[in-house]
Amino acid sequence: MKTYKFLILVLSLCINTTIFSQEKYAIVIHGGAGVMGSLKGNDEAQKKYFEKLEEALNLGEQLLKEGKAAQDVVVEVIQIMENSPLFNAGKGAVFTSEGKNELDASIMDGATLNAGAVAGVQDIKNPILAAREVMNNSVHVFLSGKGASEFAKKQGLEMVDNKYFYTESRYKSLEQLQKRERERSENDNHGTVGCAVLDIYGNICAGTSTGGMTNKKYGRIGDSPVIGAGTYANNKTCAISCTGHGEYYIRLAFARDISALMEYKKLSVDKACREEIKKLSELQGTGGVIALDAKGNIAMEFNTEGMFRGYIKSSGEKEIAIFRD
Repeated sequence: MKTYKFLILVLSLCINTTIFSQEKYAIVIHGGAGVMGSLKGNDEAQKKYFEKLEEALNLGEQLLKEGKAAQDVVVEVIQIMENSPLFNAGKGAVFTSEGKNELDASIMDGATLNAGAVAGVQDIKNPILAAREVMNNSVHVFLSGKGASEFAKKQGLEMVDNKYFYTESRYKSLEQLQKRERERSENDNHGTVGCAVLDIYGNICAGTSTGGMTNKKYGRIGDSPVIGAGTYANNKTCAISCTGHGEYYIRLAFARDISALMEYKKLSVDKACREEIKKLSELQGTGGVIALDAKGNIAMEFNTEGMFRGYIKSSGEKEIAIFRD
């Protein structure tokens, strides 16, 4: 009888431990990295960024507590930032040399290694939604331009006129560059938004969305929609979203390389991200990365003056920041 009671006690503890482990979650986001000098001393502007980052994180946490899957949370959170003119994605996207907005986005599911991406789209209100539709409802991974828009329409996504994405500050940046009133800066290459999530089922997912580079030409596409460069997720290692000068991230296969460092060199997620940022710096590239692993460990690394970033864990741990400590 004592043995039987002991076995019941052990079984109960095992069940409780399993349930507890399933309730663990984490979410980490970024809103771009670069020179943040104009924000220093501007409390009002900083407050706007903090409020929007907190709104995105709080929504993500609410959805995770409700039992939403990681990919659903990633999409909902990124839409918050796509709909805000504060970031270089969706409504606040930068302009091409032709005065248009061309948007890119991608998403990857760590449980299945399934992925979807769109690039160079001009009329999809929320490109991250289109990326998810490509992942879940097509046999492809990457669609671009008019074809991506045609697919999005068939999926019932909201389409808008390109003028929807217009913001005065972004257009002024284009005019200044074209009139040679200033030199190109890091901020012309940065501002991407991204999110990585661990859900209560133990699965991870990452997504990224961007307007690209100010004054970009020839249909230029950066790292954000490129799986393995700007976005990557694998339950065995980590979920990653990048922001920075995309050409360098593509050359390094930045996101996939972090996963490889974890898989083959057994580095922790934070050490792997630091190692990859070191490689970026050696090439004289600039930017940042957010990542998390299947245990909820968080990494937020960058080699610029600052990065809009934040995270929340089921333990109650939370941080929102812009500048370096």
